[in-house]
Amino acid sequence: MMREDRQQDTHPQAGASRRHLLAAATLAPLLGGAISACAPTGTSKQHNHPSVMPVRTALTDWKEVALALGRTGDIRREFMYHTGLPRRDLNVVSQGVTVKPGLALGSHVSFVRYADGNTLLMGDVVVTEKEMQSFADVLHERKIEQTAIHKHLLSQTPEIWWVHVHAHGKDPVAIAKGLRAALDRTGAPPPGRPDHSKPRELDMDVAAIDKVMGVKGGIDDGVYKNTFVRRETITDAGMVLPPGLGSTSAINYQPLGNGRAAVSGDCAMIASEVQNVLAALRKAGCQLVELHNHGLVDEPRLFFVHFWAVGDAVKLAKGIRKALDATNVKGMAVEIG
Repeated sequence: MMREDRQQDTHPQAGASRRHLLAAATLAPLLGGAISACAPTGTSKQHNHPSVMPVRTALTDWKEVALALGRTGDIRREFMYHTGLPRRDLNVVSQGVTVKPGLALGSHVSFVRYADGNTLLMGDVVVTEKEMQSFADVLHERKIEQTAIHKHLLSQTPEIWWVHVHAHGKDPVAIAKGLRAALDRTGAPPPGRPDHSKPRELDMDVAAIDKVMGVKGGIDDGVYKNTFVRRETITDAGMVLPPGLGSTSAINYQPLGNGRAAVSGDCAMIASEVQNVLAALRKAGCQLVELHNHGLVDEPRLFFVHFWAVGDAVKLAKGIRKALDATNVKGMAVEIG
């Protein structure tokens, strides 16, 4: 034994290594538990199962959902049952501009059916500051998640907020009833009769805007819109999202006369694109409003910047196009409503 002790003493580094190994073995279970406790649950869930694909549906598949919501919708991009909820009840003024619902007051919710029989709800709901807490309380009661709460306008009267909603389950009617209960805490009106009249011409050079943007836009309630979608496949907790759902870049122009417009926009970005987009928007004369996420477990992780500008519509479009060029998007035809 004495010989062994002397041999260990003559190799202090070996002894230290053994002590380190013993300490690591002792701490490993504790560290493992700490890492597990700290790991983001959304991220771990994201990789625990294969991607689930959406399935095509028809309006007839959503009759009970429409009845539960008390509002009719339409099919978008083959997979999405979409319902628009513009806040036409509000008279909102931002930086001296009376904001039309189509510019920045359009709530939208979409339901998507999946191959595993589940349904996904994703949407963005406009609420006043007085409505927001009660609206949030009902969402919690009905197990509908809030994935973002933010603003699209820098200053406005009355104070307006945007709440992103998310739910996933086997019973889309129950989800719709829960959403309806929350909407009933707001002044959101039921949709009016569809306006099938030909849109009036706008006091802007929309052909020049389309040329700059590289995609044909559309008129929605007196507002001109260009839309873009991410080129990547986006998933949410393993569910493949239809193009544009939760990943749209939208540029909205409200004519102010003499070719001028108020522009409210939203760019979808991955992390490596954010700074270049922000710099390009500022160079274009846009005011930055919010930088945030819309989802909790999307992959790739998406960020969104809302911006505002007032000026010559075509000149603004040229600058905004440079911001879009810094992102991996492609133009998509505008769907109205």
